[in-house]
Amino acid sequence: MSSRDVVLARVRQALTDVPRGEGPDGPPVARDYRRVHGSRTRAQTVELLAENLADYRAIVHRTDAEGLPGLIGRLLAERGARTVLVPPGLDASWTAGADVTRVEDRVSSTPHELDAVDSVLTGCAVAIAETGTLVLDAGPDQGRRRITLVPDHHLCVVRVPGQVVGSVPEALPRLAPDRPLTWISGPSATSDIELDRVEGVHGPRTLEVILLTADEEEETG
Repeated sequence: MSSRDVVLARVRQALTDVPRGEGPDGPPVARDYRRVHGSRTRAQTVELLAENLADYRAIVHRTDAEGLPGLIGRLLAERGARTVLVPPGLDASWTAGADVTRVEDRVSSTPHELDAVDSVLTGCAVAIAETGTLVLDAGPDQGRRRITLVPDHHLCVVRVPGQVVGSVPEALPRLAPDRPLTWISGPSATSDIELDRVEGVHGPRTLEVILLTADEEEETG
């Protein structure tokens, strides 16, 4: 008996209790998956996010709206950044405290031009605490996917607690499956056959996350 015969025999066996004429869309499929894991307050969920971001070697900062421009300016200065790439919908006040040249996200930008940019600054769509993951969906304050994959330094602002969820199942309803989603868990990294970790292979070598405390009006507006 060939491997093909074995596979087909197993398929036939698995289908023995399926009524004749029933298609894949026939029987209803229960979708009662567990969305929330455990019981955490919103503050505890934010703390878990910060812990798991750091565990993935992201650098975590905290500030409020008033202190955000100054913090961004300081972080860019500490890296010696002279240029920062910004999406078209990013709040211009975020870079008001930075002595850098703003580079606009242009369709015509080549990979070489993007690689020459010192840093990229974006917002995010949602952040997942249990996995330490940032999800970008190419929204106005995030730009196209490639701008966060080519530059070596990514500064990402997460509004807390409004953009933070506990689990992946909680995040999915907030995301549109037809949008270009980028899931980021720490800086880009890989390991060779000897398990030597190399960072910056297919994305930023350095990921800095700013947890921005938003006021209640912004959270609910």
